[in-house]
Amino acid sequence: MIQFTARIACVVLLSASALAQPHHEVVPDWPRLPAGHTLGLCPGVGVDVRNRVFVFHRSGRTWSNPFPKEPIAQPTISVFDGSTGSLLATWGEKRFIMPHGLSIDHEGNVWLTDVGLHQVFKCTPEGKVLLTLGEAGVSGSDHSHFNLPTDVAVLSDGSFYVGDGYKNTRVMKFSAEGRFEFEWGTKGEHDGEFNLPHGIALDSRGRVIVCDRENERLQLFNSRGGFIAAWKGPQLGKPYGLATTSDDHVFIIDGGSPSLKPELRGKAVELDATGAVIDTFGSFGKAPGQFQLGHDIAIGPDGAVYIAEGTGARVQKFVRQREKP
Repeated sequence: MIQFTARIACVVLLSASALAQPHHEVVPDWPRLPAGHTLGLCPGVGVDVRNRVFVFHRSGRTWSNPFPKEPIAQPTISVFDGSTGSLLATWGEKRFIMPHGLSIDHEGNVWLTDVGLHQVFKCTPEGKVLLTLGEAGVSGSDHSHFNLPTDVAVLSDGSFYVGDGYKNTRVMKFSAEGRFEFEWGTKGEHDGEFNLPHGIALDSRGRVIVCDRENERLQLFNSRGGFIAAWKGPQLGKPYGLATTSDDHVFIIDGGSPSLKPELRGKAVELDATGAVIDTFGSFGKAPGQFQLGHDIAIGPDGAVYIAEGTGARVQKFVRQREKP
């Protein structure tokens, strides 16, 4: 069962086993890849208000230690029409070392994190770089460096949060101009501590929601980093990425906790604003509608759900099933 854990309350919420059949189904043959166009491993996905789906991918490169030094020669951003799945544009060649997070702000700008470069980028939808944070190829823990940054969440005023995740285990806040404001978090299991802050998103209430991946939970904070609650349970598994809707539903992609049986891993979960499970869909596997390693999730303006696979080299689209008459 999922438990809602806060400083003053502990509420047992709905078990996924009590739910009816999943409300979401996969859209077959989406996207439509032209001949010769491959995505590679897909760690990031986002959708803008024009229903364009931006996919950040590694074009044949795999995670390695140490990371390669040379940028990926092929395009690392592919843009698709959300409705048809047709490829609209590509960019990002000879620029990125190890693509990771992708977010789209209220103005349609594309925010990217590169764990190989230890940098965060704000770009136009066409790929022009508007802002760069961090020093290329140089890790650090001060206010001007990152160490494998994971994801970005942007407020309506342009200020933004960065999950500085794999090594520094913190969340950093910056002004719209990129000026450091404050940070919170250190490595640990207690409230406000992290073991790899991975995905990060905001809801309309101003809550900052963080996938605390290796602690297998979501943590919720106020805008200043004050702890509000933690959501944890086998139905959430190991949250890798998340997205929120205008009515504060939270969609997460479970990358697959090794503590669970295979049939319970690798699913998408829809929660309401209190953390109660509304829907679970997908499962572990390679077939359509399954995930080998779901890494990121995004919601389109029409409510369609897009899930990028860090292993599996694909993006899948899901839509809410129509009620039968």
